[in-house]
Amino acid sequence: MSLRLSTVILPVRRWHEGGRDQWERAERLGFHTAYTYDHLSWRTFRDGPWFGAVPTLTAAAAVTERLRLGTLVTSPNFRHPVTLAKDLMSLDDVSGGRVTLGIGAGGNGFDATALGQDPWTPRERADRFAEFVPLLDRLLTEEAVTHEGAFYSAVEARNIPGCVQRPRLPFAVAATGPRGLKLAARHGQAWVTTGDPKLFDEGTAEQSLDALRGQVGALGKALAEIGRETGSVEKILLTGFTPDRNTMLESVDAFVDFAGRHRELGFTELVVHAPIPDSDFAADEAVFERIATEALAQLEG
Repeated sequence: MSLRLSTVILPVRRWHEGGRDQWERAERLGFHTAYTYDHLSWRTFRDGPWFGAVPTLTAAAAVTERLRLGTLVTSPNFRHPVTLAKDLMSLDDVSGGRVTLGIGAGGNGFDATALGQDPWTPRERADRFAEFVPLLDRLLTEEAVTHEGAFYSAVEARNIPGCVQRPRLPFAVAATGPRGLKLAARHGQAWVTTGDPKLFDEGTAEQSLDALRGQVGALGKALAEIGRETGSVEKILLTGFTPDRNTMLESVDAFVDFAGRHRELGFTELVVHAPIPDSDFAADEAVFERIATEALAQLEG
């Protein structure tokens, strides 16, 4: 089974002070896709620079030619399907059809209350997500959409001429629970996971593999229920949140071992964070670049 290698570039640098360089480097290094987080701010980066995902990706589209671009992930926390669809259609056009939408239910971080609302419970997030994804699907595939739902409305919302990619740009749906996996099975061209968060602090690499194996199996069941083949949905692991996160980027050999074990589970794409000094994503830049250019060839060899 072939494996793709992608990266996440957090929007923490001014465009003309290193931000642009990171996206150009990602293309030069041969990454399949370069994603960014779609948040208003995030965890330990809250008190520092943090730029918007859609403008950043639009700028990245203008300085790259082959690199796919995407969010990992967008959520309903501060997005509305109608305005998001318009932004995505425009971004897909500017990029010449190189955009993937990573989308998830969101969490209870800073985004959850930035617009003045009370944080939603997990069930409320799931309820909104269950309406958000199908509506966004319609908005990106139909010329005019009218919808009156429990959480979102659209009145003759138009997205003409539609996406460059047909019938629309691909969705990569982040999910681990039954409801989310059903959405991924029905609407996703890809599925995203970060592993089992309960194992983040004290779990082992083997426990993480077992948990991921269970998630892949659950996705397979959700796909089978609607008659889709397991292989029809790409399986993406956003790395950096599993128990072996601190060792996988120590060397090319360490990453190749990590990649091989996860490829055996059925993953088709691994996403690594571009290093950020003095953060949870600090890593050796030289090793990161060698992983980008050598790891897959070594894995295949």
